[in-house]
Amino acid sequence: MHENKLGSKIVKGLLIGISILFLFVMLILPLITVFSEAFKQGWEVYIKAITDEYTIKATILTLEATLIAVAVNTIFGVFAAWAITKFRFKGKKVLTTLIDLPVTVSPVIAGLIFILTFGRQSILYPLLQQVDISIVYAVPGVVLATVFVTFPFISRELIPVLEAQGTDEEEAAALMGANGFTIFRRITFPHIKWAFLYGVILCAARAMGEFGAVSVLSGHLRGKTNTLPLHVEILFNEFQYVPAFAVSSILVIMAIVILIIRSVVEYKGKKDI
Repeated sequence: MHENKLGSKIVKGLLIGISILFLFVMLILPLITVFSEAFKQGWEVYIKAITDEYTIKATILTLEATLIAVAVNTIFGVFAAWAITKFRFKGKKVLTTLIDLPVTVSPVIAGLIFILTFGRQSILYPLLQQVDISIVYAVPGVVLATVFVTFPFISRELIPVLEAQGTDEEEAAALMGANGFTIFRRITFPHIKWAFLYGVILCAARAMGEFGAVSVLSGHLRGKTNTLPLHVEILFNEFQYVPAFAVSSILVIMAIVILIIRSVVEYKGKKDI
């Protein structure tokens, strides 16, 4: 018995030690490096880097793309999750599979697909030109790429919760004469609100850090189509290491804020259970 307890303590300590070491090497150490390099030449250089005209424009574009992606994917995610879990229809498995497509397809490949779909060689290009819409190497392309890579996040958080909830309460409300919107607002949404918020947070975090698809579609037009990750890449390629790390710190701060919000949502969600 004593040997079993001793063995379990050793295993427990070993697992905790490996976990802490892994987190330190993969997370804490890179964060320390980012901020130490960002402030390497002092506050003045740091402030100058993060208030640079191109940095501000990249930050604004990143936030705009993130907000649009979250808004679009919220609508799509709620509708898709509700349809998949509450209704029977042909093609449900196909829809479920397609929702997971952005997770399985490389973002770079997704960017190339959009170039083939909306670029000069596309049959849609003349129509886009007629209505004066540019997608490839323009802001709409950046937004489209961001929406594509993030649209599974909200629906994938909602589907398991809605499946576990079942349809008994909605069916009872429908028999009592409640309409679809009332059923969703009064019965369905209270059960999924924390999963919904968690999905929104994950979607926003993924959108802010997207690089691959956006890189292909943006054309790297400084001050026009560059998001923060692309701006960091350009600075790094130009050997402007301190400004690159300074701009990277903005993304780190955004990630920390999102992490705090996620932790609060998780705590509130567990507290309500």
